[in-house]
Amino acid sequence: MTGGDKDVAAEFGQAVNMTAAELERWLATEESKSVGQKDDGGESVGHASGRRIVELLRKRKSSWTDQDYAHMAKVVGYVHRHLAQRPSGDVRESRWRYSLMNWGHDPLK
Repeated sequence: MTGGDKDVAAEFGQAVNMTAAELERWLATEESKSVGQKDDGGESVGHASGRRIVELLRKRKSSWTDQDYAHMAKVVGYVHRHLAQRPSGDVRESRWRYSLMNWGHDPLK
């Protein structure tokens, strides 16, 4: 693991505040499937990312690949950008929160 990889892994650890089990349960809900930009297969980019995040959280750190670090960096960027766009008011049942949760971050935690 390079210094850059360590930084990405640390930022990923801060951005993703849901456990693998929490995220997996969330991804099975209709709310999770109802948000995000859909790809050709009908699954949103965020939902697919969530499945990948579950894999990363369950994988041994020593076996993370360059592709894993690249995905972690993508997750960190998405979470930071999305948090900056927080809507006013109650976000508990908002599409904004649901999208973030697909990326492993629950803003209410």
